[in-house]
Amino acid sequence: MSRVTDLVVLAAGMGSRFGGVKQLEPVGPSGETVMDYAVFDAVRAGVERVVFVIRRELEEAFHASIGSRYSGIVPVAYAFQSLDALPGGRAVPEGRTKPWGTGQAVLAAADVVDGPFIVINADDFYGRHAYAGLASWLADERGPGAYAMVAFGMRNTLSEHGSVSRGVCQVVDGKLRSVVEHTGLERSGDGVLDASGAVFTGDEPVSLNFWGLQPDVFGHLEAQFVDFLETHGDDPKAELYLPAVIDRLIAEGAATVDVLTSPDPWFGMTYAADRDAVSLRLAELVAAGEYASPLRWGA
Repeated sequence: MSRVTDLVVLAAGMGSRFGGVKQLEPVGPSGETVMDYAVFDAVRAGVERVVFVIRRELEEAFHASIGSRYSGIVPVAYAFQSLDALPGGRAVPEGRTKPWGTGQAVLAAADVVDGPFIVINADDFYGRHAYAGLASWLADERGPGAYAMVAFGMRNTLSEHGSVSRGVCQVVDGKLRSVVEHTGLERSGDGVLDASGAVFTGDEPVSLNFWGLQPDVFGHLEAQFVDFLETHGDDPKAELYLPAVIDRLIAEGAATVDVLTSPDPWFGMTYAADRDAVSLRLAELVAAGEYASPLRWGA
């Protein structure tokens, strides 16, 4: 049996829709961030190290506000996603001001991570059962290309304050067959519409970047990043999405992905107006005894 060693937290987002560094926003009853609950749940599921993927300019704030609070609880490492971290000495295109998406963010951890790992978004609350299920899945010895994800129902992942992007999953017999990014998802009556006008029931499973991956994924990410830059490098807003990378690997037969589910609710912060709802949900979980306030590490 091999142990899950790393939780890779994607925390380099610009927070343009939120209006600030939402990764550091206190939302719990005792000032906890959403990341605090993520790390807490991951550690009690067996994760042995946390790797934060951040921007260089956030390093000092992270050390002071985030990394320091886990001292003596779990080792912390950092990887840095930057605009100019491009393969082959390629120059940053004129007009590009933001990094290249979640695919590049995970690739940034290649020099830090060398075993199976879990990937999460910094601003999403996934719940303890999701971590326990994925950690248990990864605890079995698995070879290259054997991945897993935790999926959530689309309607339960929407914001009341604006549209969101989600990777909509096709799942057959517990295996991911495809995952396609849809933007502009919003409630419409009893269903959901995306930016193109496509209609969904809201029951569709979606990806929220909660993946269990093997280290071979870094080679695939680099290769696809090169292809992406050749095709979309001059588009100042184009991003290499991690679900798109996984989707291509499945289509090419280079990966299989087991799809897990969780009974826990998902919630997160896309917009500043989401903050109060997140705080309320966390307070309810504390009141129900799911978490202590403040969090009691090791409990």
